[in-house]
Amino acid sequence: MEKGWLGLPYHTISEHYNKLFGEKVYKIPVSVVDDCPNRRGLKGMQTCVFCDVWGSAANAESLSMELRAQIEKYHQQVSDRYKAKAFLIYFQAYTNTFTKVSALRHNFDVALSYPWVKGFTLGTRPDCLSKAVLDMWQEYHEKSFVAVELGVQSFFNDELEFMRRGHTAEASIEAIHKIAETTDVDLGIHLIFGNPGETDERIIRTAEIVNTLPITNVKLHNMHVLKNTPLEGMYLRGEFTPMDRDTYCRRVELFLQHLSPKFALHRLAAYSSRWDELVAPEWTKDKMGTHQYIIDYLRAQKSYQSQLFRADSPSDLEAQSFLQKKSRPLAVPHA
Repeated sequence: MEKGWLGLPYHTISEHYNKLFGEKVYKIPVSVVDDCPNRRGLKGMQTCVFCDVWGSAANAESLSMELRAQIEKYHQQVSDRYKAKAFLIYFQAYTNTFTKVSALRHNFDVALSYPWVKGFTLGTRPDCLSKAVLDMWQEYHEKSFVAVELGVQSFFNDELEFMRRGHTAEASIEAIHKIAETTDVDLGIHLIFGNPGETDERIIRTAEIVNTLPITNVKLHNMHVLKNTPLEGMYLRGEFTPMDRDTYCRRVELFLQHLSPKFALHRLAAYSSRWDELVAPEWTKDKMGTHQYIIDYLRAQKSYQSQLFRADSPSDLEAQSFLQKKSRPLAVPHA
C-alpha cells in the first residue's frame, strides 16, 4: 500500500500536486489581510478560542510587508534551501475573502505575475463566500491553478461552539457544495482534533462525512494553546486539557483508516513556528519530529489510509443520501 503513496501510509499532497503539475511544487505563504468576521464581532461572533493575533500567519513579519516583498523574500529562501523551481502562492492568514473583490484581484494578479508561480491557494471560511468571490475564483481558474482551503474544523456543532467558530456544520457542508457546484477550483478542508467531547466514534464519523464531499484534500491540526488567546485562559483555569501525542496519533490513525484513498493529506498535525508563544502541548513545537512520530506509529500498527474504508457502508450511504437531497437537519451526532 505504501509504494503508491511515495513510501508513506497515506496519500500525500505532494503526490496530488505531482500529478497535477508533473513536478514538485512548493508553497510560499503570504499574508494580505488582517481581519476576519469573528474578530470584527459580526453577528455577535467572538474570536476563535485558538486564534492568536497573527491569524495563523506562518511568518508574523509578513503582516507588515508588501505582497511583492513577501513573495520575493520567501521565494528566495525556499529556492536556496530546496532548489525549487515551481511554486504556489498561499494566501494563508486570517480570512482571505473578508475584503473587497478588487483587492483580491490585485493580490491574485501580483501573485501570478511571476513566471515560476503555477497558481495560488487561499484559506477562507464557510460563511465568507459571495457570488462575486466564487465567480472570480472560476475566472482565475480558467487561466491558472486555484485552490481553496476551507476552515471547517469540525462537523459537530458543540465542538464548533466551543471553538467559537460562528458557523455550523450544516453551513460548512452547504458551502463545500456551493463551491463545487459553481467553480472548478481544487477544494480542501481543515479539521481540528482534540476538542472537548471528541470521541473515537466522532473521528470515524468525520471520515465518513468527508468521504461523501466533493473535495480533494484535507489538512489536520491538533488543538494547541497559544499565548494571548481565549484558549490560554481556559487552559490556565483547568477548563481545557490538550491531547497528548499518543492519543492524537490514535485519532489520526482512526481518521485515516476510514478515509477514502482518493483524498490527499496536506499534513497530519499542527506546528507552532513561534515557540515563545506556545503554551501547550510541548510536542507541537517539533514539526518534523511529530510528523515522523505519527508515521512510525502508523507503521508500527500496520495502519494506513483507507484500511477500513467501505464505500458502501450504511453510514456513508446515509450521509451521501443527505448530501444529494440537501435536506435538514444534518445527521451530525452530538454524542
